[in-house]
Amino acid sequence: MSVLRIDASIQGPHSASSELADLAEAEWSTTRPGTTFVRRHLGADPLPADAWAAAIHGGFTSEEQRTPSQRDAIALTRTLADELRDAEAAIFALPLYNWGVSQHVKTWIDLTIAGGEHGERLLDGKPAIVLTTRGGGYGPGTPREGWDHNTAFLRRIVADVWGAELTLIERELTLAGVNPAMDPFLETAELMKKSAHEAASHAGRTAASS
Repeated sequence: MSVLRIDASIQGPHSASSELADLAEAEWSTTRPGTTFVRRHLGADPLPADAWAAAIHGGFTSEEQRTPSQRDAIALTRTLADELRDAEAAIFALPLYNWGVSQHVKTWIDLTIAGGEHGERLLDGKPAIVLTTRGGGYGPGTPREGWDHNTAFLRRIVADVWGAELTLIERELTLAGVNPAMDPFLETAELMKKSAHEAASHAGRTAASS
């Protein structure tokens, strides 16, 4: 079985979203030994921000008249789309940054959509685990309620556009214990962490069994 894993954190070994993905992957590997994981880390190795425009303009240009950058960009879009097509399942560790998806993730999504056929559901019917984390709190009644423009977008792309069987796992208050201003929320943050870790492990085990 081949599983595509995408990470997007800029936090390296301190990433809360990658930690959740590690748990899901570990359970997946235990449940289904021999699973192959194809990895792409958008935070550590970001895709070129200008590639999407080059690919779009190249698509409206005859092949013999395309510039080298347009040819490279189109090839990149096809590679990214193929990674989804070829995967039998996916794990996406995609944290919230500045109240939305990061530039790394948006670039990847735009390029991947450009590489597919119009309306193509690149993950149609395949299990996909989306693990998303937020440094603060965005729940009902909080000062930042309604400021999370990341989670609904990811659900729309992965489930509705790409057609995956989505499992969404969220963890908030990841900056508690890092930002002193959030110390009053340490206990709540620990409970959220525990719940998210358990959910990630369960999701990996369940998806591997499907």
